[in-house]
Order: sequence, then structure tokens, then C-alpha cells
Amino acid sequence: MLMRDALKNAFIAAAMTAIIITPIFGLQLVRQGSQTHLNSQWGLVAAGCAIVFVLQLLKPSLAQIFSYARLPSLPAMPRNGQKVLGLLLIVLAIAWPFFGTRSQVDIATLVLIYVMLGLGLNIVVGFAGLLDLGFVGFYAVGAYTYALLFHWAGWSFWQALPLSGAAAALFGYLLGFPVLRLRGDYLAIVTLGFGEIIRLLLINLTEYTGGPDGISGIPKPTVFGYEMTRRASEEGAQTFHQMMGWTFSNQHMVIYLYLMALVLALITLYVSNRLIRMPIGRAWEALREDEIACRSLGLNPTNIKLSAFTLGAMFAGFGGAFFAARQGLVNPESFTFIESALILAVVVLGGMGSQIGVILAAIVLTVLPEVAREFAEYRMLLFGLVMVLMMMWRPQGLLPTKRPHVEIQQ
Repeated sequence: MLMRDALKNAFIAAAMTAIIITPIFGLQLVRQGSQTHLNSQWGLVAAGCAIVFVLQLLKPSLAQIFSYARLPSLPAMPRNGQKVLGLLLIVLAIAWPFFGTRSQVDIATLVLIYVMLGLGLNIVVGFAGLLDLGFVGFYAVGAYTYALLFHWAGWSFWQALPLSGAAAALFGYLLGFPVLRLRGDYLAIVTLGFGEIIRLLLINLTEYTGGPDGISGIPKPTVFGYEMTRRASEEGAQTFHQMMGWTFSNQHMVIYLYLMALVLALITLYVSNRLIRMPIGRAWEALREDEIACRSLGLNPTNIKLSAFTLGAMFAGFGGAFFAARQGLVNPESFTFIESALILAVVVLGGMGSQIGVILAAIVLTVLPEVAREFAEYRMLLFGLVMVLMMMWRPQGLLPTKRPHVEIQQ
């Protein structure tokens, strides 16, 4: 009887696998010149079905084996250890642009952008316990605020940066109102819809945002008003390297953008670290642990949720403005749901509420795809495998936060 049920489940699983992967691998349309051919890889489909059939058939035995071979768990890093690790990372980050190649410094700049975004989302998800799947919407608001202010009003990066953060914070505050009574999956669905609404608005407001093409020609930040370009945009003006008497090099701009991203990331880290030690940070933790108990203490969950969404969105806005300045181009395809999922993965992988953990996770999830470029087409598969293994091995994250506590000796 048991063998019959196992065979039945294995056949059903293999059939479902065939239904899912046949449109992907079995019915591929390949265009050669003016003709279109059907390129079928039925061998790959059959191999996938066979693997699923065998695994499903051996599932009881595999479950028994894995129950004995449990992965080891690691202890949480103490607070002093996290401080030392944080200082070492900061020292390494400061020295990195003077020893790394141009491509390495450019990748490190991208890492710092994700550090800013991860620390911002950590306020919403890690500290306040509010699942946000549309965080990329605030990122897009910050980027397009700078792009639109330059395109329509000629504002520089430093003029638009505070307003980019303020615009994203305003959207975060407005998003907070519809989700005040929601939690869990319902909250995640609403925030996911918000991120998609922002992206679709950017696509359809062609007259203002450029539609799918976006806005190009966004200038890089200046240094005290001096441009870091080969020639000044205004006739008679000096560039930064002319003022300093240096020979122009593109590496200077790469290093400057990296150092600017590092400063913004350190400011984000410092502010968020101070916030969690203030009463508002304790209120976020109380809301995350138990909203009913939070109300019983006389705290207002409405204001707590709004403050978390607003402050988290503000940091995303700063990151978006810097992203627009670094790329010189913004378009809606840079702000898809995959970006929200990646930022959330940074928070979950690092350890919700752990700032050093978020920094390490941002480094891992940004650098590894660049190192393993030959596996680029399997990036999401490997990404999912890493997350599954992390949930099995260390579900609390790479560096879970260790809360201060007092033990009463009896």
C-alpha cells in the first residue's frame, strides 16, 4: 500500500514537472534570419522529470537520512564582537579604492548602494517587523526626483539630494495610512502593489518621465562646485583636476563616487544605530514583538508604523538619488520587483535587526554574482539554493542581533 502511494505521488510530481518545464525547454522559438524555428530540448525535459520521479520515490528514505545529518548551528556574535568587525569593515572600505582595480571599485560602489537600501529596509522589516515587498518604489522615487529636478529645473545633485530623500519619505508616510490595520501577508500584498504602481506610473507618464526610455544625461556630482570631467560644461569654468593641477583620469571619478557612497552608507548606519537606541527604536521593537502589548503600554501603533515607513523610505530616496547620479540614466526597468526581493534577501540573510549582518549580506549577494559570471543564467537558481540552505542551517541570519538582557539570579 505504501509503495503504491509512493509511486502515485512520484508519477504526479513528474507530470507536474513536465507541464511546468515543457513551455520553457520543450517549446523554444529560435529566430534565424527571416525564419523562426522550434528548438525542442525534449531530452532535458525527460531528464528533469526522471530526477523528480526518483527523488519523490526516495523521499521517505531521504527525509530519514537528513533527520540524522543535521547541519550545525552557530552562536550569535556578541555586541562587542560586532563592533570590532564593523570597525574592521570600515577601515577596509576606506582603503579599498586605493588598492583595487577600477572594476573592483565600481562593484564596491554597487555594494554600498545595497548597504544603504538594506539598512533602510532593516528599519521597516528588522526593527518594526513590517513586511515590505515594495521598497523599490521608494528607491525609484528618489532616483526620479533627482532626474526630474535636473531635467526640468536644472538642479545639481547636491541641491536635489535632500529633496529626493524628502519625496521618498513623503511617499512612505502616505503608504503607511492604507496599511495601518494590515499585517503579515496582507501587508506584504499591499506594499507589493505599491511598488508595481510606482513602476507602471513611471512607464505611462511618458510626457514627464520619458516612459520606458527613462531620463538620460544626468550629471555626476560635483566637488565643491567643480566638475570632475575632462572639460567643463560651461565655457571659462575650471574642472576639479585643473584646479588641483592633476592630469585627468577617469579613475578619479570612480574613486570619488565610491567615497561618496561610503559616506552616505556610514551616515545611514550611524543614524539607524542611534535611532534604535532612542525611544522610537524601543517602540519599533515593541511593535514587532506584540502589537497588543504595545497598545497596552500606551504606545500609538499608528505613529510607530508611520515613523518606520517614513524613515526607511528616506534612506531609500537618498540611495536612489545617488544611483541616478552614478548611472547617468534612469528607467523603470531598474526598479522591478526583483530589486525589492534582493533588498529583502539582504535583510533576511544578514539577520533581521542586525546592521553588521545586513552589510555582510549585501557584500555576499552583490559580489558573488559578479565573481561567478559563467553561471549568470543560473543566478536566480543559485540564489534560491543559497537562501534554502541558510534557512536550514542558520534561519536567524549570518549575524543575528543579540538583544541586551538582564538575568535575575535566584
